[in-house]
Amino acid sequence: MVFGMMGLNFRTAPVETRECFTLSASSLESYLQQLCSFEGITEAVVVSTCNRTEVYLTAFSKEAIEGSARLFLTQVSGMTNAMISPFLYNYNGSDAINHLFRVACGLDSMVVGETQILGQVRHAHHVAQEAGCTGLLSNQIFRRAITIAKRAHTETDIGEHAVSISYAAVELARKIFEDLSTKTVLIIGAGKMSELTAKHLTSTGIQTVLVVNRTYERARELADKFQGQALELPSLSMALKESDIVISSTGSEGYILTEGTVKAIMKERRQRPLFLIDIAVPRDLDPRINKLDNVYLYDIDDLQGVIAVNLEERLLAAGQVERLIQEALIDFEQWERTQDVIPLISALKDRGSMIQESVMQSLQNKLPGLTERELKILQKHTTSIVSQLLREPVNQMKQLVNDPDAKQYLKVFADIFALDFPSHDGHNGDEDRKPSDSLQVGGHS
Repeated sequence: MVFGMMGLNFRTAPVETRECFTLSASSLESYLQQLCSFEGITEAVVVSTCNRTEVYLTAFSKEAIEGSARLFLTQVSGMTNAMISPFLYNYNGSDAINHLFRVACGLDSMVVGETQILGQVRHAHHVAQEAGCTGLLSNQIFRRAITIAKRAHTETDIGEHAVSISYAAVELARKIFEDLSTKTVLIIGAGKMSELTAKHLTSTGIQTVLVVNRTYERARELADKFQGQALELPSLSMALKESDIVISSTGSEGYILTEGTVKAIMKERRQRPLFLIDIAVPRDLDPRINKLDNVYLYDIDDLQGVIAVNLEERLLAAGQVERLIQEALIDFEQWERTQDVIPLISALKDRGSMIQESVMQSLQNKLPGLTERELKILQKHTTSIVSQLLREPVNQMKQLVNDPDAKQYLKVFADIFALDFPSHDGHNGDEDRKPSDSLQVGGHS
């Protein structure tokens, strides 16, 4: 069998094109079953996110994969083959597996090393399993992809360094406060950047969110997203007294907070640490605030500096992840090679059992007076003879699996014992044997 994929992502297609390929969670199972009904397709998994739609297929040939994937993607998008072709990429065999491993590890993401894609790949595989659209090959590959991604995030620093404004803000907050779960966040303004930063902060376990905005209705809308509390702008000073972390992003032409205002508030707070993130341009917060004791003020340039350093760290970690992926690919190739020897071993043992049973039947016919005890003794010893004769050939077959010329050696071995052996095109030497009896993960498109 051949494993391959076809898809598009944020690098190859703009958002207005990608959104045409988006699959809803409720319809994904029916789409998968539709894919598996295409001629030559035996297994299917679809990874669909805001940044990519990728179809992973197991089939009898590379041609079946490409044809079915293209047909599926045209049907989903409502576009013609000519229209979607410029946006597509496709891989087969080890190249397809390598691509999936990189996707799961976050190396192919818009934000290198992000962890959300791992959950999305895991969910895609789970949905395909529930739909009955996976099998031996795709299950092996996706389970290995999930495992290597977990290793990447536990054994390297690929996900430890913030590479977006919102993530950088959270990282800085963690450096100042050991435990964020007990802290209160104040959001000044109701812009998108403030919302994203608040989202990442609340994901750390923060329970209390206050929102202050010039328009109360906007403040209430944002506060509701985090089960927070909306306040009128005149309540800003009161909110500052209660807050530990402040995120400010408004369209104000002047400073929302001055050094004098914060200095007075810090006295009332009894110098309890205050962490402020100014994401606005022009700035909302007087930069002189940072001179105050126990006050930590960061503007967007500070965060960009953190991101630049962290991106370098992630790229270094990405090299470590690539090495893990190469090890995983080698491990998978060794597993794949064993799929050729397993049926040979089974066939050889079956052949030995048939011979042993034939000999026993012949003995019983020629020596009808044998007692039950004598038959058991003969059964035991003839079985032992067959086992001993086959032990070394079986061990040799297992050793041959790791040889670069394993296919050739195993073919010779199969010929010697008159056993069927699968060929590289998915068929074995006997014309009446089904193509699904063999596995192949070869080729590059």
